[in-house]
Amino acid sequence: MAKLYLKFKESVIKEIILQNGVVTIGRGEKNDIQIDNLAVSGSHARIIGEGGRFVIEDLNSTNGTFLNDRRIARNPLTHNAVITIGKHTLVFIDPQPTASVDNDATIVMRKPVDADATVVISPVRQQPLAADETIVRAKPAAETIAPVVTKIGKFTLIDGKADAPEYLLDKRVVTIGKSDAAEIRLKGFFAPKVAAVINRTSDGYFVTPATGEKTLVSGRPITGACQLKPLDIVEVAGLKLQFSFQEG
Repeated sequence: MAKLYLKFKESVIKEIILQNGVVTIGRGEKNDIQIDNLAVSGSHARIIGEGGRFVIEDLNSTNGTFLNDRRIARNPLTHNAVITIGKHTLVFIDPQPTASVDNDATIVMRKPVDADATVVISPVRQQPLAADETIVRAKPAAETIAPVVTKIGKFTLIDGKADAPEYLLDKRVVTIGKSDAAEIRLKGFFAPKVAAVINRTSDGYFVTPATGEKTLVSGRPITGACQLKPLDIVEVAGLKLQFSFQEG
C-alpha cells in the first residue's frame, strides 16, 4: 500500500494513505494535505494515482516542488522518493512493484494559484499534533534522502550589518532575514523577516529573492532562482555576501 510521511525536520507529523485519484497539497484549507506556511502556495502541488502508479505535479507554485532535490513540473514517484515543499518533506513509500511509467509524458504547466499571496520560503515552526494523529517513524534520513552537492558552500560578509562574518551553507535551505529562524540574521528595525533563500541541491546552490526584495548577483538583478558560482557576490537587504566553496 502506497503512503506518504509528512515530515518537518526529522519529525514525522502525519501519515497519509494513497489510493487511486488525486491528493492536493497546499496552504489552502480545502487541500487534502494542508501545510499552513507562507512558503507554500494556496494550491501548491498534487499527487495523481492511477493503475497502481503515482505522479507528483507542481501547480506552478511560487517556490516550486522538488523531487530528490531537483525542481520538477511533473514526475513519476518511486519508492523512497523525497518531495520537498518549503521546509517540509513528504517521503513516498511504495515497496510493491508498480506499473510501468511513461517517462516521456507531457509536462503540463498551469496558471499560478494564489501566487501573489505567497511569500518566498518563510521560516516555519512545527505545529503540535492533533489529538487523533499518531507519530509514525519513517526510515532514517540517510536511507530516504538523495545526496546533495558534495562541496559545501559558504558566504563571506563583504559589507552590511549581520550577526557573523562568515556563514557555512551546510543545510538544504538557508534563510536570510530578520526572523529568529533565519540562519543569516539581518540587523535593523526595518530589515525584512525574509529577504532571500539559499537552496542546496544536487545541481548546486541557488539563491531566490523574497517577493519585493531587490536582489543582485554579481551586479545583475534577479527575480527568480539563480545558481551561484564561486566568487559571485549576492546583494540583498543591505548585505554584500561573497559565495565560495569551503576548502578541504
